[in-house]
Amino acid sequence: MGNIVILTGAGISAESGIETFRAETGLWAQHRVEDVATPEGFARDPQLVVTFYNGRRAQAADAQPNAAHKALARLEAEHQGEVLVVTQNVDDLHERGGSRNLIHMHGALNSALCGQCDNRWEAPMQMHVGQTCPACTAPAARPDIVWFGEMPYQMERIFEAISRADLFVAIGTSGNVYPAAGFVAEAARAGAATLEINLEPSAVGSQFDDALLGPATQTVPAWVNDILKRG
Repeated sequence: MGNIVILTGAGISAESGIETFRAETGLWAQHRVEDVATPEGFARDPQLVVTFYNGRRAQAADAQPNAAHKALARLEAEHQGEVLVVTQNVDDLHERGGSRNLIHMHGALNSALCGQCDNRWEAPMQMHVGQTCPACTAPAARPDIVWFGEMPYQMERIFEAISRADLFVAIGTSGNVYPAAGFVAEAARAGAATLEINLEPSAVGSQFDDALLGPATQTVPAWVNDILKRG
């Protein structure tokens, strides 16, 4: 199958207890996106934003990688070609599941970012407003999360990998958030086969060549077994 690029979204972590962006209960339901996931929201009420991500960080720390995360790590370890996982998720379940070739395009809960000098360091479980940067000492620490209106990380590397992919797979994504929702079209233009693995078709589901529908903990391990059997 050659090189495989896999985009993962909230659906792959939902079965580990990490609520999806559109969950009707939990942390996201208690806040407006504009208040906790935009630079303007952070400027307006940094305490609210820091507290919100402290809660998300605690939730992620309590979660465990599931069979889908572990299956993708197995694919990376055993597949003959390159396997790159590009995740929209900010939890670390892919890493704890064993994935190593991984891009967090929307940032990571376990990372802190200096708004003054762009230095990154390991975030404490409880961040606080005005926390100082260990590099420049500015009191400008913020969660290392790509908020709405900001540019996702490592886009050049992602598009370069998609241009070389023989297969592009999207797992547990809504297809509503760009630029990630445009990756399937980019992969198709580059000549890659495309596959969506999801509970139900996403907003861009019609653009994929094939689909596997069902819970990620069932569909992803079965798909990985099939890829590895085919060599």
